[in-house]
Amino acid sequence: VQLVESGGGLVQAGGSLKLSCTASGSLPRINAMGWYRQAPGKERELVAAMSTAGSTWYANSVKGRFTVSRDSTKTTLYLQMNNLNPTDTAMYYCAQGLSIATVDRGVWGQGTQVTVSS
Repeated sequence: VQLVESGGGLVQAGGSLKLSCTASGSLPRINAMGWYRQAPGKERELVAAMSTAGSTWYANSVKGRFTVSRDSTKTTLYLQMNNLNPTDTAMYYCAQGLSIATVDRGVWGQGTQVTVSS
């Protein structure tokens, strides 16, 4: 399985971006995909995740602003990010695992940079 992220960029505070993560290869029938982010000097954190069953998880810092979704084939994960602020600036990584709780124990993408200017 390989994961390829896209959709990052530079946006002004209050703006929106939509990230995509496309998986290629043989995914387990039951799995989860998630978005992590890591800002310079900070630990990596899970931002949002979604299972094939439709369960979702969000970090408190993004609840109400970010929405995670998957396409009908369950091979593409999206992250709609609204009302962005400078603290959202980070490298965003897609990950795939067997469950939301273990989404970090599988495959990782290369990341896409999100920069929010004030």
